[in-house]
Amino acid sequence: MEGIDARQLCQDILQYLKGDDVDFFRYSLDLSPLTEFEQEVLQQTRRIPYGQTITYSELAGRVGRPKATRAVGQALAKNPYPIVIPCHRVVARSGLGGYAGGIELKTRLLELETRG
Repeated sequence: MEGIDARQLCQDILQYLKGDDVDFFRYSLDLSPLTEFEQEVLQQTRRIPYGQTITYSELAGRVGRPKATRAVGQALAKNPYPIVIPCHRVVARSGLGGYAGGIELKTRLLELETRG
């Protein structure tokens, strides 16, 4: 995250963890170490609104590869910016699916976003 105000980012993450909808789009993220496909998956993931979820297969469709559900999951596992790129908002049809930080954390983040 070149040129990013780390203090502001920390404040934004703390606000998010307090339950606020934070606009992380103000941050320009370096995804250049990833493949084009992985970058597209993560960019589409950034567009999932706060408090909403989509399935891995829906995300695969959004990147134009509707049969690449597993590849989408693998791309999400390489997310270098958790919370800023909200991969916890991508779930399996039959449940939560995986999460690099563990299912308990994924559950907590989703609960945080649906508190009303």
